[in-house]
Amino acid sequence: MREITVNSDFTLPVRSEKQIASNVLKGSLGNLIEWFDWYVYASFAIYFSGAFFPAHNPTAQLLAAAGVFAIGFFMRPLGSLIMGRLADRHGRRTALTVSVLIMATGSLIIAFIPTYATIGIWSPLILIVTRSLQGLSLGGEYGTSATYLSEMASPHHRGFYASFQYVTLIAGQLFALLVQIILQNCYTNAQLTAFGWRIPFGIGAIGALVVLWLRLSMKESDQFTRHNQHQTKAGTLRLLMRYPKQIVIVIMMTLGGTICFYTYTTYLQQFMINSVGMAKEQVALINFAALLVMIILQPLFGALSDRIGRRPLLIFFGLGATLGTVPLFTLLSHATKDWQALGLMVGALVIVSGYTSINAIVKAELFPSEIRALGVGLPYGLTVALFGGTVNYVALWLRSLHHESLFFWYVSLAAAISLYAYVFLLKAHRSQFEGRKRS
Repeated sequence: MREITVNSDFTLPVRSEKQIASNVLKGSLGNLIEWFDWYVYASFAIYFSGAFFPAHNPTAQLLAAAGVFAIGFFMRPLGSLIMGRLADRHGRRTALTVSVLIMATGSLIIAFIPTYATIGIWSPLILIVTRSLQGLSLGGEYGTSATYLSEMASPHHRGFYASFQYVTLIAGQLFALLVQIILQNCYTNAQLTAFGWRIPFGIGAIGALVVLWLRLSMKESDQFTRHNQHQTKAGTLRLLMRYPKQIVIVIMMTLGGTICFYTYTTYLQQFMINSVGMAKEQVALINFAALLVMIILQPLFGALSDRIGRRPLLIFFGLGATLGTVPLFTLLSHATKDWQALGLMVGALVIVSGYTSINAIVKAELFPSEIRALGVGLPYGLTVALFGGTVNYVALWLRSLHHESLFFWYVSLAAAISLYAYVFLLKAHRSQFEGRKRS
């Protein structure tokens, strides 16, 4: 099978492989720091939730923190709309630069927000507004970054280069966990709860300013330069509505992918602490090791897709997540040793890598240049807001009702819906496009 595509403007870049790699690196580093800033919130929620949401029940505090996490996700569709339009009309580099600037500002604010005990209700309100702005930034980052990496890559290595979006996304989470591990070894739990949780947000703000400087030196993609600069309709919703089938495919692809990704990475950490009863320090080390494996898998899977096509890897993910989620969590709930938990988590991340490594390039290949950033970003952002951002909240809510096992079936159902899209919709869409090309 060859790559799935419905457009023909992915032409060979005039730049050398060295130039391509340089620009991909600059774009990817920005992606890394944005996701570090985003994941720091999830990683340190167990320490700072009480500072903003006072309650006697730790689960209630985590529920409140997870709710703010979800609110940030709900801003992502708006960010996709604003940044996608900006990227399609004024350039990918411009949108990516604005995105990282917003994220840097948000992290700096969170690092210095007074606690609830100091300023009362204003404390969680400031946190909510700041996380909303960061959600706006991250919503624009995904579609624009996917578009930029796919357009900068040479045709025969597009899957490999595009996989670095999730290499850096996961690296951002890994960096957040590394900071967490270091701080856990430098401070006591009481110190981390009192002030230590502010340190990673400060690190994120400084890193984002460095990345801002790097992104200012990035080159614009050839596809934008050739096709979009004089397109008055580029990046508009009216133009996007001409591609309803592609929109549906992106939504169905993303549904299972985003739920499984946040379940296997973000929620799994809280599951091992709250349900399995493992120590926070143990869980941090397990997550670090498993995510390190996942980073290595992304370019390997991406390069494989350049040889065998994207669809087989997506089907591998869909089948694995549909059939394997319930057994995985059931086994994990009975794990008694670190290596057992690590093995199960690595197995889950191998499965989800069939999606993460190539989903961005598959979505980018569905749209022409003048609507690519918005076409990829907006339906993705809407789906992630409704389903990815609520993973922790749904899981914790079901746990509070003593029906946590229902969450595992919820994840499996979402994966099955995406599997349908991979098996039937992508195949049908590819056939229709090839028919038009022959005619």
